[in-house]
Amino acid sequence: MQTPQIRVTKQFSFDMAHALYGYDGPCKNIHGHTYHLSVTLMGSPVIDNHDAKLGMVIDFGDVKKIVREQIISLYDHALVLNEQAPYSKSAVIANEFEKVILVPFQPTCENLLLHFVRSIQFLFPASVRLVSMRLDETPSSFAEWFLSDNH
Repeated sequence: MQTPQIRVTKQFSFDMAHALYGYDGPCKNIHGHTYHLSVTLMGSPVIDNHDAKLGMVIDFGDVKKIVREQIISLYDHALVLNEQAPYSKSAVIANEFEKVILVPFQPTCENLLLHFVRSIQFLFPASVRLVSMRLDETPSSFAEWFLSDNH
């Protein structure tokens, strides 16, 4: 009999501002969102009666630690800009804002999600795998990544 596979999800929220360089709409201006990030892992629950993690696929605290260290602590209350934008090198931005992150891509919801996936994908124990992530940018707009779509 095959070991049952369970998906577990941990959700996070953070506030971040960005601007879309060269975009033809209002999002070319610096603006912010309250982002909601869902991280879904899959594995088998621990069956060893002597293991403190009995019944868990992964301790939610371990997921929280990885995501907070690699994503939330860096991006919460940050201004994220495309490094190709001329204003990204502005003295005003550098001097007036403490938490500016320059990225080598357009900081859209989709690209941010891919960046986040790459940041944490291989940091989990071998017994679990990252199978999906979802980044909600607004209450009605989000991007999703699925491992199954990327094989």
